[in-house]
Amino acid sequence: MSDNIEQLKEFHWMMDMLQNIDVGLIVLNQNNEIQLWNSFMENHSGMLGVNAKGQNLFKLFPDIPADWFKHKVQSVFQLKTRAFSIWEQRPYIFKFKNYRPITGTAEFMYQNISVFPLTSTTGEVTNICIIIYDVTDVAMSNKALESANQQLEFLSRTDRLTGLNNRGYWQECQEREFSRYQRHKSNTSLLIFDIDHFKNVNDTYGHQAGDEVIRICSRTLLACAREIDICGRYGGEEFVVLMANTEAEGARIFAERLRKLIERLTVTHEGKEINFTVSLGICQLNESVKSAQQWLERADQALYVSKENGRNQTNIG
Repeated sequence: MSDNIEQLKEFHWMMDMLQNIDVGLIVLNQNNEIQLWNSFMENHSGMLGVNAKGQNLFKLFPDIPADWFKHKVQSVFQLKTRAFSIWEQRPYIFKFKNYRPITGTAEFMYQNISVFPLTSTTGEVTNICIIIYDVTDVAMSNKALESANQQLEFLSRTDRLTGLNNRGYWQECQEREFSRYQRHKSNTSLLIFDIDHFKNVNDTYGHQAGDEVIRICSRTLLACAREIDICGRYGGEEFVVLMANTEAEGARIFAERLRKLIERLTVTHEGKEINFTVSLGICQLNESVKSAQQWLERADQALYVSKENGRNQTNIG
């Protein structure tokens, strides 16, 4: 008699623990009908266990990806092995609101789940147990870290004054484009340009005005460029544009549009109006260009011709 009482006490403790443990706990039979629904599930779903028991899981929660979930559950029944899902693969199974104050920016609870078989005395799997872990804190921390890493990567390749790609990054891109040309012989052009008489701008209006001219020039470049174009600052008042899938004539049309836009600009700094122009040079990759460095030199030579011929013009090298 005392043994039965002790067994009942142990069973009561076990059920109490399962009800109050800080993870979701569900037991399903082979028809996907709920056999156990603990307090965690009650609190987050708003559905009492007595109302959930015997109900079909997918009818109660139509948002659950049924085909995916049934496939995962079926393997547990058939193979008698555990199955898992992590938030990186699927953020959540149950669309529960997130109530954690620390990670309040998350709209929904991020979840990991474990599914394992429950065998009968005959060794058959008649039910499965699903454990739902609230991993919102971990998920949001990882996302914040990922965002910070992306920001650091962006900053590491961005020129601070202009927001354009810095020299180190665009030269890496130039090397890749040169290698791509060697493999595929694709039309690729390099445009280089600089601000005419920029030293006079600094000497006349001051370096802060010069910085503003560089910024405005950079914004105009970005406004003209395509998404696939790689715009960078070479240094000082010089800029480059890597133009994939573009012949020299297409690059010239782009360069002339940019040149005319800049020619019409007026930069106002401390009440003073500043007008400026740019000179541009272009080189399309061809068999005679033996390196990325020579490609840049050819474009620079075309820029030199523009300057020698009176500035505010485009030439192709």
